[in-house]
This record gives sequence, structure tokens and C-alpha cells, in this order.
Amino acid sequence: MVKFMKPNKAIIVLQGRFAGRKAVIIVNYNHIMPTRYTLDVDLKDVVSADALTSRDKKVTAAKETKKRFEERFKTGKNRWFFTKLRF
Repeated sequence: MVKFMKPNKAIIVLQGRFAGRKAVIIVNYNHIMPTRYTLDVDLKDVVSADALTSRDKKVTAAKETKKRFEERFKTGKNRWFFTKLRF
């Protein structure tokens, strides 16, 4: 894979349940379309391989991630990430 695909890069999901939605790259690079944007939200301490092993830790990680994104939304930072895609 080419080096421009890095963690914390904003992407658009192309297939699956969340197709057409914006996301942030954590691990997998399949079925995504890269954008020129990056998002400076630090999720490394929340989302890790250990956090995804058990269901309880996964739920906790998802809640913490949601909390961080909602905080971004409420402060008005990265407004483009929270707008509807036009295509």
C-alpha cells in the first residue's frame, strides 16, 4: 500500500453498512476512499488491540470514542467532518 494512507487520515467508507459515511482510519485499509484531510483526534490510548478483545472493553472504547467526537462537534472544530456528503 502507498505511504499516504496513515492512521488518523479522514476517509470515506465505500462498502458495507456505513457506505458513504466519513470515518477515521484505525487499522484496516480495505474498501475506503482517502481524502486530503486529517483529523487530529488522539484515539491510540482508547482503541487498541487489547481494547477490542472483550465485549466490555470494546463497548467502553466505543463510548469514549463517541465522547471525543461529540466534544469535537460541540466545539466546532473540523466542521467538514460532521457535514453531509454531497454526491
